[in-house]
Amino acid sequence: MRTPSYIGFTILLVFTSCKMKTSLEVKSKTVHLITLDPGHFHAALVQKIMYDDVDSVVHVYASPGPDLQLHLERIKGYNTRADQPTHWNEEVYAGKDFFEKMIEEKKGNVVVLAGNNQKKTEYILKSLEAGFNVLADKPMAINKEGFEILKKAFETAKSKNLLLYDIMTERFEITTILQRELSMMPEVFGDLEKGTVENPAVVMESGHCFYKNVSGNIVIRPAWFIDASQQGEGIVDVTTHLVDLVQWECFPGQSLDYTKDITVLNANKWATDMNLSQFKTITKMDSIPFFLKRNVVNDTTLQVYSNGVFNYQIKGVNAEVTVRWDYQTPSGIDTHFSWIEGTKATLYIVQGPDQQYKPTLYAELRNDNPDTEKALMDQIKKLQLKYPGIEVKKERKKFDHGIIDLEKLSIYRYEVIIPDKYKEGHEAHFARVTENFLEYLKNKNIPEWEVPNMLAKYFVTTKALEIATSKK
Repeated sequence: MRTPSYIGFTILLVFTSCKMKTSLEVKSKTVHLITLDPGHFHAALVQKIMYDDVDSVVHVYASPGPDLQLHLERIKGYNTRADQPTHWNEEVYAGKDFFEKMIEEKKGNVVVLAGNNQKKTEYILKSLEAGFNVLADKPMAINKEGFEILKKAFETAKSKNLLLYDIMTERFEITTILQRELSMMPEVFGDLEKGTVENPAVVMESGHCFYKNVSGNIVIRPAWFIDASQQGEGIVDVTTHLVDLVQWECFPGQSLDYTKDITVLNANKWATDMNLSQFKTITKMDSIPFFLKRNVVNDTTLQVYSNGVFNYQIKGVNAEVTVRWDYQTPSGIDTHFSWIEGTKATLYIVQGPDQQYKPTLYAELRNDNPDTEKALMDQIKKLQLKYPGIEVKKERKKFDHGIIDLEKLSIYRYEVIIPDKYKEGHEAHFARVTENFLEYLKNKNIPEWEVPNMLAKYFVTTKALEIATSKK
């Protein structure tokens, strides 16, 4: 490893495979990964498994420090685990000029980005300009200025025949998949309602916690993760997934034009309070760094702008998206709520204490129509051909969730019973996204709607932030 002269120390961490690769094996691999500035654990999750077309040598470019060290330790953990160990070989360049060195050396053809978001959009654009494909963690843009750069990035990718794609793991959650499947069955769901601002037809909510267990360990959060100017506020971060699901579930296979199809109506944001002890626990730092001092109130409370809510119309349908962050939750896991209202039925996912904090899908038929009930059973039989083992269980119960209009609810609902074999978990979904990316890269067959819908998604989130910020 070469280290710039102004760096007073050298970092070289290489994890070698137990099996030596032959030169023939190396040449047969068409994808060569570069991990750039891996400050978020999502960067490591991309490498939790091996891929047929991907070379085991991964070039890492980053500043020296704890973010890099933690990333390499996670990869080492995957390489040394007892069950299906990986054999990644991380070749590391650590220096302040890591980005320039990556561009200069061109040791791969796919850049994986999951870290500090302050410069992420700029890195995306410059990587594409240099001829790299890019697989980026969300969010790819955290403000209006970033959205403008992202637009240019997609134009560059198109002109150079490169692939730019973001990591949308929630499309691979089985309850979400089945919610989408049922919403595409008019015999059961009917047509998507339009709703109103007060009673939107589509509601997505995400609950998160700073203190969280990932891959068997409590996540160590870098201090910049707590800084909205570097991580991005909650209203443009986690909501990326939620806006993506609104589009993916409610308008499947449709290309959206954000200049015509979407209007962001209103938005608000608020902070999560974190005390010094909590900050020390999740960052392993003894004190709050200078760049966070501006967010400290009463000398002891750090305010993190990680929460937000916004309403918007998409093709005339009213939708509401909310993200909430707590320091720690009773379940210790992230939670998801999804409500999609049709003219015949409402489909919703709940992940609360009554569900043992496991995402659970329900279908609630309008007015207990026996014809719709029969249609539901018939459609479940069809779905069983694709997903053997799923069933429905009828129960007499109402469900109350905040703004939802209870007058529209039935006295019965149907729980979709899903076998455990389909419940992979969030970490496994990163491999699914990566496999899709690799297929699109190899076969040049990315769906036509993906790029316009990525632009639409980031327009919604950055516009919502703009509106919410203007109120402060």
